[in-house]
Amino acid sequence: MECRLSDLRYREVINVSTGTRLGYVGDVILDLKEGRIAALIVPGPARFFGLLGRESDYVLPWNAIKQMGGDIILIDGKADIRRDRREKGPLF
Repeated sequence: MECRLSDLRYREVINVSTGTRLGYVGDVILDLKEGRIAALIVPGPARFFGLLGRESDYVLPWNAIKQMGGDIILIDGKADIRRDRREKGPLF
């Protein structure tokens, strides 16, 4: 099966152990030395309707993926999923 990186952005990520919908893939982390995808990044949920920014992003290692379908990616919630907060600078 072939897939473009741009196609991943439209796939929803669901944790199969809890049934939680994490969101849609927003970005990927590439391992240039190995020539492979190292992790998927799902933006964190919005705080107070998006007015107060977002919570930390989910960084999902590639080995956490259990099944990848045409529009959904299932992950194992027991894998090493971490939350990552990137400094975006001041809002105003």
